[in-house]
Amino acid sequence: MSHIRLGRYNQLTVVKEVDFGVYLDGDEDGEILLPKRYVPEGCVVGDMLNVFIYLDMDERLVATTLEPYAQVGDFACLEVAWVNQYGAFLDWGLMKDLFIPFREQKVKMQKGHRYVVYVELDEESFRIMATAKVEKYLSDEMPDYQSGEEVDVMIWQRTDLGYKVIVDNKFGGMIYHNEIFQPLEIGMKLPAYIKQVRPDGKIDLELQKAGAHQVGDFSGKLLQFIKDHGGYTSINDKTDAEIIYGTFGVSKKIFKKAVGDLYKKRLIVLEEGGIRLSRS
Repeated sequence: MSHIRLGRYNQLTVVKEVDFGVYLDGDEDGEILLPKRYVPEGCVVGDMLNVFIYLDMDERLVATTLEPYAQVGDFACLEVAWVNQYGAFLDWGLMKDLFIPFREQKVKMQKGHRYVVYVELDEESFRIMATAKVEKYLSDEMPDYQSGEEVDVMIWQRTDLGYKVIVDNKFGGMIYHNEIFQPLEIGMKLPAYIKQVRPDGKIDLELQKAGAHQVGDFSGKLLQFIKDHGGYTSINDKTDAEIIYGTFGVSKKIFKKAVGDLYKKRLIVLEEGGIRLSRS
């Protein structure tokens, strides 16, 4: 006998058709209703369906073929749909919103604002809930990543050093400000690359793979950087490689190629002390 995984996807068999939907075999949890509006066309008794199981307004198990934005065990950035005297309710893509009590909020949540939360199953009430105290749910295992490996990250928090991120829905990590050449927003999901896993298990990441930059891509970034700095930068091909990497996150070789590329296109003028935008 197997238990239903509440707040997650389950593969269940259709056992009965009724006017208002179909019933699925929930083993020792009994039959679970999939309301008519979610029943796939042509569905018959004996079909196996992949459904998400949660609790309806009356705290009964119910199935849906809608896809929630997150399931139990996931970190997600969700918008507050409404607030009452008990807490906030987050839109997670289902009919019934996801509850986050005040005690699980770091700041008082406001309607229309988005927050990074962790979706959990409350042990006492057996309800699916959210918490903004995400640190507690990050793994303290030693990450087994290699330098340069691609991972998925979600932007979690801006700090003085850079942005804290959640790596592969499991670990905490950091992308430093000097590695960032694009606008980032809380909740954004994007690929990143492992720069290093420190001895204490902390992960440093970068958004571009070291050494794998396309010169063409970087040429555009360099041109924009010069424009953003009043049409001039003192960084040139005589500048120390560490300063170039610290500023742009690229090797000196790629920097020099990009400078050559922009110079050939007559977009920049090379001066003794730096690089200036071309007036043409």
